[in-house]
Amino acid sequence: MLSPSVIAPLHPTPPETIAEALDHIGPLHSMPFEDRLWLAHHAQERIVAAGEILFEEGGSAEHMMLILKGEIHVRRQRTGPMSLFVGRSGQMTGLLPFSRMKSYGGQGFAATDVWALLVHRSLFPEMLSAIPSMTQRIVSSLLDRVREVTRMEQQAEKLSALGKLAGNLAHELNNPASAAQRAASGLDEELRANRNNRFKLINLCLNDEQITAVETWELKVLVGPVHSPDLPEIQPAPVAFLAREESIRAWLAALDCPEPWEVAAPLAEQGVTVEELDELRAVLPADATCVSLQFFARYLRSSRSVNTLISSTARIFDLISAVKDYSFLDRAPILEIDVPAGLDATVQMLQSRMSNIKITRDYEPNLPTISAYGGELNQVWTALIENALDALGNQGEIRLACRLETDMLLIEIWDTGPGIPTELQDRIFEPFFTTKAPGQGLGLGLDNAMRIVRKHRS
Repeated sequence: MLSPSVIAPLHPTPPETIAEALDHIGPLHSMPFEDRLWLAHHAQERIVAAGEILFEEGGSAEHMMLILKGEIHVRRQRTGPMSLFVGRSGQMTGLLPFSRMKSYGGQGFAATDVWALLVHRSLFPEMLSAIPSMTQRIVSSLLDRVREVTRMEQQAEKLSALGKLAGNLAHELNNPASAAQRAASGLDEELRANRNNRFKLINLCLNDEQITAVETWELKVLVGPVHSPDLPEIQPAPVAFLAREESIRAWLAALDCPEPWEVAAPLAEQGVTVEELDELRAVLPADATCVSLQFFARYLRSSRSVNTLISSTARIFDLISAVKDYSFLDRAPILEIDVPAGLDATVQMLQSRMSNIKITRDYEPNLPTISAYGGELNQVWTALIENALDALGNQGEIRLACRLETDMLLIEIWDTGPGIPTELQDRIFEPFFTTKAPGQGLGLGLDNAMRIVRKHRS
């Protein structure tokens, strides 16, 4: 149903002039003048001002539209401002004979002033009878329209998938990048502090015996059970840790060490005890003990910052490697593909959505590689795993299985979600069919996955 803003002109254009203009409609080009004149006499001339709405999404489609001048955009309200279709001067659009179109798929509005002819569906039989060549022209237009709309929908689906991938990757990169930034900032502060206080250490004038004792004490603390490479890291209970930190702070305060709270925390994290502090105090005077512990505490904090930088940058490198593996950048289209590795790379790309999801892998060992389009196969894994995540919400388990079945490689992706209703299972691979809420999917993910799988059969 057309909007009331689609009005007839105050001064109708002569039919001969309209017939001349119809020759510029692509599908009607070279149509005999008499046939175009028939359309000019029977169609409804309409003028629409720029910005006016022609029809609403879901409204009944009743007219074929011949755009003589101007531009019409069709957009879906639930998917934002992106145009689903753009109709320009010289196009035949709207409801066409032989089309199964019942309603408008989006809201149509005039991007510029529009001059158009409308042919009501009730005139279709008479039009096809009066203009024999119209049937072929309309069928060609229908085929072109199906291809164009499908292309745009697929492009929208790809953009949506790319947006999700970018969001997941940004989330995954943000954590190690933030940790690395904090660690670098902390390391800079510790280095500046030790530089400013380096003369205090020089002025201690420790003898060889004292230097050896301090080195031995520090080595003992550094290779203690908390950070021994041969033992799992011990994480003390919060209450016990706070008690240890407070006892160290009190010991330093009794020694009249400046800012004991800054030294107590890293020593407590390292597992230093008051008894060990007494061992150091036995070989150094009070002021030398305070200065040595201050420098040692800064060393501990600096070491932790360095370790954080190493692990964070390693995580970033792993993510970049995963992206390259996922997208098969700078590689030939057909490669020898390690399928389990592709599944793992896809999981890593979607890691930000799996905070409460358990991933179980059941890969048969020593699986052979396959010749395939790696990037396209990863699109299949993405579609299936994303569907599983949508079904699970933020709780449950996904099982990835990969094994040989005779001479074929079988990949299974299971989830503990509610499953697909029986009455819908036959439709899940239909293009544009989706069970998701409006705006959350175009229904092309599984259709695209099926096309990719079929492509690999040939």
